[in-house]
Amino acid sequence: MAQLKAGDPAPAFTLKDQDGHEVSLADFGARKLLLYFYPKADTPGCTTQACSVRDAMEELAEAGAVAVGISPDPPSRQKEFDDRYELGFPLLSDPDHAVAQAYGAWGEKSMYGRTYEGIIRSSFLIDEAGKILQASYKVKPQETVPNARKALD
Repeated sequence: MAQLKAGDPAPAFTLKDQDGHEVSLADFGARKLLLYFYPKADTPGCTTQACSVRDAMEELAEAGAVAVGISPDPPSRQKEFDDRYELGFPLLSDPDHAVAQAYGAWGEKSMYGRTYEGIIRSSFLIDEAGKILQASYKVKPQETVPNARKALD
């Protein structure tokens, strides 16, 4: 899947959150959405990313935005991650990585000379009309919130 860019429509999704509830893109129509994809719950980079989003929730709310994280982890793993770090925002389970593929956040990666398919850490700011305002691929964990801030300004 090609990478998304500003002005593109955000692909629709419906996934289960850490509490087993279905969450859809359409649920956020009245607010901007910081949507980010991360490889695996409770790993160092993903924890840094999630905690930085958690710590920016008030600032995001003041700008009319909410946050949602997506990974291939099952809801039970997402729940443990949420509980451990008191994240307080939806963490969605994309076990077949269909949503990640739709957003261009699934693809070839390499580590220690081994090539494999996986989540490409990415973040998106989506407006109230469902359009991409900002898209960042291969984002560093600590860049998710600053990138969203820039797009919200």
